[in-house]
Amino acid sequence: MATTSTADVDATIDQVMRCADKGFDLVRVTVQGKREANACAKIREGLFKKGYDIPLCADMHFQPVIAQLVADAVEKIRINPGNFADGRKDFEEKVYETEDDYVKEREYLVEAMLPLVEKCKSLNRAMRIGTNHGSLSSRVLSFYGDTPRGMVESAVEFADICRSQDYHNFVFSMKASNPLVMVQSYRLLAAEQYRLGWDYPLHLGVTEAGEGEDGRMKSAVGIGTLLADGLGDTIRVSLTEDPEFEYEPCNRLAEIADSRLAINPEAKARQEAVKTYVDTRDITSYKRRHGDLPESKEEESVDVSGFLHKDGAVISCVTPEMLSEDNVQYLYQQLGCKTAVGMPFKDVATSDSIFMRTVPSEEDTAARTALRRLIEVSMGVIVPAEELEKNPLPNAVALMELEDALAKDGKLPEGAIRLAVAIHGDEDEETLAKIKDLNPSMIFLKISDGLSQLHGSRRVFEILKKNGITTSVVHHFQTDTDDSNELALQIGTKIGSLLTDGDGDGVMVEQVGNKSPFTVDFIRTTSFSLLQGCRMRNTKTEFVSCPSCGRTLFDLQDTTAMIQEETGHLPGVTVAVMGCIVNGPGEMADADFGYVGTLPGKIDLYYGKEVVRKSIPEEQAVDELIELIKEYDMWKEKEEEEEEAAVAAA
Repeated sequence: MATTSTADVDATIDQVMRCADKGFDLVRVTVQGKREANACAKIREGLFKKGYDIPLCADMHFQPVIAQLVADAVEKIRINPGNFADGRKDFEEKVYETEDDYVKEREYLVEAMLPLVEKCKSLNRAMRIGTNHGSLSSRVLSFYGDTPRGMVESAVEFADICRSQDYHNFVFSMKASNPLVMVQSYRLLAAEQYRLGWDYPLHLGVTEAGEGEDGRMKSAVGIGTLLADGLGDTIRVSLTEDPEFEYEPCNRLAEIADSRLAINPEAKARQEAVKTYVDTRDITSYKRRHGDLPESKEEESVDVSGFLHKDGAVISCVTPEMLSEDNVQYLYQQLGCKTAVGMPFKDVATSDSIFMRTVPSEEDTAARTALRRLIEVSMGVIVPAEELEKNPLPNAVALMELEDALAKDGKLPEGAIRLAVAIHGDEDEETLAKIKDLNPSMIFLKISDGLSQLHGSRRVFEILKKNGITTSVVHHFQTDTDDSNELALQIGTKIGSLLTDGDGDGVMVEQVGNKSPFTVDFIRTTSFSLLQGCRMRNTKTEFVSCPSCGRTLFDLQDTTAMIQEETGHLPGVTVAVMGCIVNGPGEMADADFGYVGTLPGKIDLYYGKEVVRKSIPEEQAVDELIELIKEYDMWKEKEEEEEEAAVAAA
């Protein structure tokens, strides 16, 4: 989507050409009123003169008449059912006694929509019926609530109007800033289309995803999950960055999807190699499988319950060299530990456990002491059983292949106190059912290369459910990339697609190959970002930031960066940064606090969906936002914990 003011014809033409040169298939531009609609005609003409025929889409809110006007100039119109005919953002509760009462109020939608449908049909223009989770009309909210079902019904009733005029040149979108809501909404819409015998295309996107790895991660979780389902015809990664930067993650997600779908012969072979299973997932609701946490025993000196986390665990891969006397304090920091007098302590985003393929020798007292200190603060140390047999480590977790664990009847190596088993999806059901007898503390799931990772994993979870096995399952993901954006897209797509189904209790990312390794800290924070993007575990402030467009009333990228710097240390708090009122109270439905442009240089602040401070000068607005967060007792000083640790150390 273009971020220039559409009224600035030359700047918009330049930006559209840059997007076309990158490889985009369509560019959307903002149309607020008649001025922008007239500008679209000049933009279209200017692009043709320069040899660019890339289609343009007009982004419409609130203005049915302007939508008809701009249809003369562009190839596609995007309408938002939540405000196209009902621009009321008052969240007024209406009462409908029956569905008939609800349907009667459709009349004003038909009146507003029919002229545009007739115009698009006569000019052969396309339309996107673009429903957004946060901007459902007060009418829909009152009858269906703020739900995926409400999104689907909102879109379908607009489609009914199109179909009544024999107009079928339209696509659907079901965007939300919450990937779980977005995935469920598209699945519901696809199911509804099957029920109705429809086959209209789907445009996929996670709205207001943000920027950097977090924005790419949330987009990969939502878009990647649906593409793996075989849903989606066009995609957009919505980033708070210049639009040209959206192409690479978009294209890469499409490539990853192509490599996983059965249209690819290799992918088809991997899918067919997965043993037959019955898929019992309920696409109409989200329910997470909560695996059991390890239980401590009275006679033990170690608290094993902290080896995993109820909201999703992060396990970091560590090498013996990192535990040397010179490196260990740095390692504590990389693992997210607080320290006092050189001793590590767990914090809100500390790795729950570490995995070591080899352990330091008994003679390396410094490294062994470091491991003991980590175990004492309830951080698990997970080591392959064959390594522990050669080099015992007190209070370790022994990782065994399932077949080996069954052959040994779960007997642990010397010093180990808990068992973890590794499975790969090629086991038969009878073998997997025996996990219950072993009673391991955790399962590591890494699907064999010859199997579909998605379908192999789903089969495993179905068998665990069928056999009443409630052991926590950690997704073991190996990668050879050294590109941070690529890593976010990979794990967001491949692990996120399982977590959005509620399947998985943690993640361990292991870098393999000879490329430059990521730091332990980077993989840890990326793993936590995955869990937060899948709405499992909040370890930092959640930001919902719109990607900017011609409506934006302040420098969105700089402002978002400033707000993240000042408020990014507040786990459990969600802050929405919106460039204009179109993306205001509705689009930030998930947010605790909102920072919304209303007039040039003026900001409104929201608590939930309520405006609590109006027309604040932009230069004061970030400070006012901080004061607002404090007012609602959701603020914590940045340096407070570090200062306490320093005092303890003194």
